[in-house]
Amino acid sequence: MENKFVVNIIHRPELSPEYAEKALGGADGVRDESLDIFRFQQDTAHKYGLKTTIQITYASLFSDVIVDLAKQEHEQYGDEIGLSLLGLPCPEFKEKYKTEDFCIWMFDEATKREIIDDVFGKFYEKFGFYPESTSSYFLDAYTINYIKANYPSVKCAVATCWEEGPKAYHTCNNSWYTFMDGGPWNPWIPSKVNSHCPAADADDDAGIVAIPHLSRDLMACFDGNGSNFGTHPQNVLRGMIYYNEDGEYEYPYLYNLIDQYRHLAKYNDGYSYNMMFVGPGWLNRRGRWEAPYELLAKSYDDGMKYYGKLKAEGKLVDMTMSEFADYYRSIHTDYKRGECALWKDILYGSNKQYFWYADSALRTCFDFNQGGAMIDLRPYVARIPQTTGIGTDNVYDASYPYLIQINYRAGYFTHYAGAGTIKSCRVSARGQSADLCLCRTMAKYERVEGGVRLLVDPVTVTLGGLDVVIGTTITIPDGGGEVITERRILNDLGGESVTFEEYFTGGFGTTEYQADMSRLTLGVDEETMAFSYHGKKIVGENAARAFVTIPEVCTTVEMGGDNDEAEVEEGIAFSPVYRLAARKTITKGGVTTWLKLQKAN
Repeated sequence: MENKFVVNIIHRPELSPEYAEKALGGADGVRDESLDIFRFQQDTAHKYGLKTTIQITYASLFSDVIVDLAKQEHEQYGDEIGLSLLGLPCPEFKEKYKTEDFCIWMFDEATKREIIDDVFGKFYEKFGFYPESTSSYFLDAYTINYIKANYPSVKCAVATCWEEGPKAYHTCNNSWYTFMDGGPWNPWIPSKVNSHCPAADADDDAGIVAIPHLSRDLMACFDGNGSNFGTHPQNVLRGMIYYNEDGEYEYPYLYNLIDQYRHLAKYNDGYSYNMMFVGPGWLNRRGRWEAPYELLAKSYDDGMKYYGKLKAEGKLVDMTMSEFADYYRSIHTDYKRGECALWKDILYGSNKQYFWYADSALRTCFDFNQGGAMIDLRPYVARIPQTTGIGTDNVYDASYPYLIQINYRAGYFTHYAGAGTIKSCRVSARGQSADLCLCRTMAKYERVEGGVRLLVDPVTVTLGGLDVVIGTTITIPDGGGEVITERRILNDLGGESVTFEEYFTGGFGTTEYQADMSRLTLGVDEETMAFSYHGKKIVGENAARAFVTIPEVCTTVEMGGDNDEAEVEEGIAFSPVYRLAARKTITKGGVTTWLKLQKAN
């Protein structure tokens, strides 16, 4: 496949942006200004030869001006007219539903159905057809399944926002009561059971292609507040990532971020994707994020100009959302094939490097600044049948649970006994030991038959005066829910013994605080124990596997391979984690271990 960089430019005429009305002290003038901003965004994209998808909001459906403008833009430029489930809280909506709520995923199921039928019916009344795309910050599986069953023309949806979770909550002064962390960062075909999970096969296919709300910096966003790091100029200005030289504002980070997404074609068979979608509220003439209107408008124009330049050079293909859905399905005929991103630091210029991987069985991230340690893991294979909204156990927390998440549950570097969630390797010799988390390295990517492989640059660990040069290879089979790690000794140790302990320290949940772990079962082969917070262990010689079963997230985690010993250990109340380990002592050659995720009913 030839390299193809696909971009979705999405605009929504949000005539009653709730935050803008409150910030500006009332609705007077907001609608007119929002309409002007929408026109500006559309005109700017068209000026640089780019077509858009217009996501009509509920409020916009009551505006003949917006409806007529959308029809005109569709006829003249080929823009798609889609239907957004954002922008609900207009006077008409509040009067009809008697609520100040406005997030479709947070309503009870009966109200979700009523709102969807209302909005889609109004859209058909105005345009004479049903849309092929829709959008929200998050769409749960129930909502997607209902839309697809009743409005089958819909083939594409903005279905999650990759930067959410506790970090977003904290940076919104603990006032952003909606969490949706744990989904893919790139387009995916969602499962009928849980919209975060890529579908495992045709029977699991929810019938749409899902795209993220914004294309984010996959390092800066993970480590910090994602609202500051995205390919929309709004994020760059909010993050103050620009400078003023001789009176001119520039933002090289924005262009570097777009180019970083272009670079992902190297890891995804020649295909890469980028999108931009945000409402008009940030472009109001009073300015936002300490930026004057002139800079807001200039940044938007410059962003569109860069996309237009890439298109003119044959380096970019602009598509509408429905066009992209057709294209994505044409190149993603294998449900198990993963999305990959070997991501480098483009904000601070360090050598830090992450590798992101997501397929139908798992999402994970490796940090090569910590020797290739696994720092995030989501068990998609579990297909957790999570519902969201009023009347469920997840009114506002729609996140997909983690097993490892170093920013919520710490990693190697903790204040207490190193008991943070992480997967790494401890190497021992001559009575000393060191964790590969302490080794900074880099990795190379390669596609292999049935999966992907990471070749980690060798590192040297010195133990009691003995230098041990270690090479690491990480392999992920497509859709297998498995990670295979090989550690090899690359120098002559003169017959000295070295012990490799591959370990997995895990938790589960969606926030920093651990739920009760009393229902967990840990074991080595046939010997098991219930989690009791007493720090107990089971050690088995030449055992086939160490494992833990976590009913709350419908998952069993197993570790095994080429090992002399396998071990499980429960944490204590002050350190609520579990630990799996596989150990082997060698004088030369290598050690191979595997980590497997399986669904547990």
